[in-house]
Amino acid sequence: MFEGVYTAIITPFRNGKIDYDSLEKIIEMQISGGIDGVVPMGTTGESPTVSFEEHREFIKRVVHLVHGRVRVIAGTGANSTEEAVWLSKEAESAGVDAVLQVNPYYNKPTQKGLIAHFESIANSIKIPVILYNIPGRTGVNFLPESVRELIDRVGNIKAIKEASGDISQMMGVIELCGERLTLLSGDDNILLPVMSIGGKGVISVLSNILPSDVKRVVALYESGDTVGSRSLFYRLLPLCRAMFYETNPIPVKAAMEMLGYCTSEMRLPLLTLTEENRARLKSALIDYGILKK
Repeated sequence: MFEGVYTAIITPFRNGKIDYDSLEKIIEMQISGGIDGVVPMGTTGESPTVSFEEHREFIKRVVHLVHGRVRVIAGTGANSTEEAVWLSKEAESAGVDAVLQVNPYYNKPTQKGLIAHFESIANSIKIPVILYNIPGRTGVNFLPESVRELIDRVGNIKAIKEASGDISQMMGVIELCGERLTLLSGDDNILLPVMSIGGKGVISVLSNILPSDVKRVVALYESGDTVGSRSLFYRLLPLCRAMFYETNPIPVKAAMEMLGYCTSEMRLPLLTLTEENRARLKSALIDYGILKK
């Protein structure tokens, strides 16, 4: 159900407010680029810095703009189970296709606590849930054995966005969960290796600026053209790295500004890209051919 390329879309700001005019342009560009879905209000969308009201309204607007043309997976995670349940119910009411649930951050629950957290959220809604394991940002790692125990308990957990960076762990998820759970790469830099072990796509940062190219990496691989997929992947790799010159989503927002889609405005505590890294990013975009000198 959730194979392919899903763009973790940025949240465009202008003068401190969400810029819905730019959002419309971004959504249309994504759909014309052939992506399979968009993920509003993930960490790439700066979800920790928006209010509950902004969060709810942004997801409603995305559902309206998409109008059923691609899937919408709403980021509704929180380090409070009660908050995550509320956000997930609101997203379900807005008409999203699924919700994305990141590991609770900072409070570092045990594996049993993680299972109970995700189980409570999944049981509160009827739509599919996609797990998001990113230990580097949350301080806790959701292990393959715990993932299997969780999907044994509830039936609407359908996929996992894996951003641990540990290919062996990802293999463990596939080994233990099999066809019951779709594995998606949570890191553009290792998309091809994840596909090679049985992953079915990516929730991507880079596809904010290059949706059709990221989609083509996956489509070529799935069609059996591994040579073509590998060639394009390695061409994209310098830009994958560029998206992390500074904390995500600082570089991708700078790139979107250079390409004319929105401002690079951030909300504190994140700041816009430094001039030094902005020059490096511009050079990478020019080298790829997406930006003129």
